[in-house]
Amino acid sequence: KYDSVLGPLDAEVSAKDDSIVVNGKALKVFCSKDPAAIDWSSLGAEIVIESTGKLTDATQAKAHLQGTVKKVIISAPAKNEDITLVLGVNDDKYDAAKHHIVSNASCTTNCLAPSTKVLHDNFGVLKGSMTTIHSYTNDQNVLDFPHKDLRRARAAAINMIPTSTGAAKAIGLVMPELKGKLDGYAMRVPTPNVSVVDLVCLLDKPATAEEINAKLKAAAEGPLKGILGYTEDPVVSTDMMRNPNSSIVDGQLTKVLDGNLAKVVSWYDNEWGYSCRVVDLCIFMAKKGL
Repeated sequence: KYDSVLGPLDAEVSAKDDSIVVNGKALKVFCSKDPAAIDWSSLGAEIVIESTGKLTDATQAKAHLQGTVKKVIISAPAKNEDITLVLGVNDDKYDAAKHHIVSNASCTTNCLAPSTKVLHDNFGVLKGSMTTIHSYTNDQNVLDFPHKDLRRARAAAINMIPTSTGAAKAIGLVMPELKGKLDGYAMRVPTPNVSVVDLVCLLDKPATAEEINAKLKAAAEGPLKGILGYTEDPVVSTDMMRNPNSSIVDGQLTKVLDGNLAKVVSWYDNEWGYSCRVVDLCIFMAKKGL
């Protein structure tokens, strides 16, 4: 019912027996550490969204595949998955006959990939480096406390914290032609939601900032509408709260140095926008076939 970032849900929410009831619709609650012990068939479930963060290895997540369940979507970067899909980038590779455990990648890869695809399709990306200035997450600590990453061990709300991200390298999973050509890191900052990707890349074909923006805007209004957004307004992070796009290009910040070194900056609501893509991926897979 209540959320500290997105505010209260505009719905009637209550608990009854083993269900959460939202506007009169009962949603069954299961409690088990073993996915094989969950009776999905009692609900007729065909797609399971694996969002616990504990079963990102497909060898474990595949335990959901029983009874009525035909597909599992892991809402995170995964291991041993059948395929990683980023809508608008490589969803044409989905094969219902072969792909049963699907990773929706990370929120950052979902932000980075659409704009990178537009750049690569139109100008050619030779190599690049990205930084995600990312709101803090549950993998950090409220106060200094032990963590395997000594930087993430520090208090999240009062520090800017450099740390790793696999988002750039993961581009190779959805755009194989760019495998090994992008890398980067994350700077975790003291905001609870909304992040931004700063991509700098070397282009094969010379371009101006205006030409790059024209291609990005055309894609946002055309084939990538609903996934890629474009704005030239002087926005800040809170303006992007609840934006359903995977990536919103900030056209004012596009830069080109010496004709082929380009900078493209893209915002994303790392909670809401990513959740929208998970829903869209469910619908996409259901339409394409289970």
